[in-house]
Amino acid sequence: MRRAPAVALVCLAATLVSCSRAPQAAVRPSSGTGTGTAPSTGALFAGAQPWTADVAAAPASERSPAVLAALTRAGGWGNGNVLQIDFAMPVLTADASTPRVPVTGAAEYCDGGPDCDPVPAEMPVPAGATTEGSPDLTCDAEEEDCHLLVADTAGRRLYEVYEGTGSPEGLTVGGFFVWDLDRTYSDELRGPQCTSADAAGFPIAALTPTADEVASGRIGHALRFILPNDRMKAGVYVPPATHAGGPESPDPDAPPYGVHFRLKPDLDTSAFTAPQRVVLTALQTYGMYLSDGGEIALTFADDRPTTAKWADLGIDAQSFGALTVDDFEVIDHGPEVPATYECARVGG
Repeated sequence: MRRAPAVALVCLAATLVSCSRAPQAAVRPSSGTGTGTAPSTGALFAGAQPWTADVAAAPASERSPAVLAALTRAGGWGNGNVLQIDFAMPVLTADASTPRVPVTGAAEYCDGGPDCDPVPAEMPVPAGATTEGSPDLTCDAEEEDCHLLVADTAGRRLYEVYEGTGSPEGLTVGGFFVWDLDRTYSDELRGPQCTSADAAGFPIAALTPTADEVASGRIGHALRFILPNDRMKAGVYVPPATHAGGPESPDPDAPPYGVHFRLKPDLDTSAFTAPQRVVLTALQTYGMYLSDGGEIALTFADDRPTTAKWADLGIDAQSFGALTVDDFEVIDHGPEVPATYECARVGG
């Protein structure tokens, strides 16, 4: 992004700041199957990454009570203060045999900034792939972010598309972002003030649990969560985020983009099922990062490409709805960074 968003809405249309859908009824996990494959239950990126740091024993920030109180005053989680799950995000894996598809930029590609990777380009797209919120590769950008996330295990790249639309013959995108799966990323990620397919600058797939991960008994990374724009502190972010979307809150204690929440270690999880406790253990061990603006707090992967299914695991949109803001605490990640929207890339 070269500039701050001109309009800060639940969905920031016309800017390269991804957002999540407006409030909706509980999402039923898909029971269908796709021909694209999902990532394995192992780590997506090699080596240590900011989102794989074990923070189970890290001290809570001294500002934690104030941040949590500010969020509670503002209304808590989105969608009626419910920690709800959205299952619409497809996370796919490609290999050396996966067809590569030409990628071209939309008319206002990347909002004219350097945040995205150059186009025209190519990316692998598995058979049966779908964009977020679509039964195929077409996109209604007025209603959806239309993310497409593909991890190329052979080429060791993660391709993340924002506002992707097209067909197996070619894609037109609003933003195209390539991550190196063998690179150890610092808190600068792809560069200070740089966005990604996620407004905060994170790789979405790396923070999105799949049904196969949960079925394996372990999630080895932090999760992604989002809040309404009016509940996030305006004009700043904290590392390892590298960008702020359209946060609007004037409250000095409101949670900033990139804030790291951890489920309290002493929270009694005995009432939850074993698969649900896999998620809760990840939240106690790795936490969750504030990544985008929107209403449905948690992002889990669409289970059409996975062997395991959310319904069989007993996880639905409301499985963690009883968790309140006060069940979490804030892990400190250093001083706030004023958001200038002047991206300075530091590599892919």
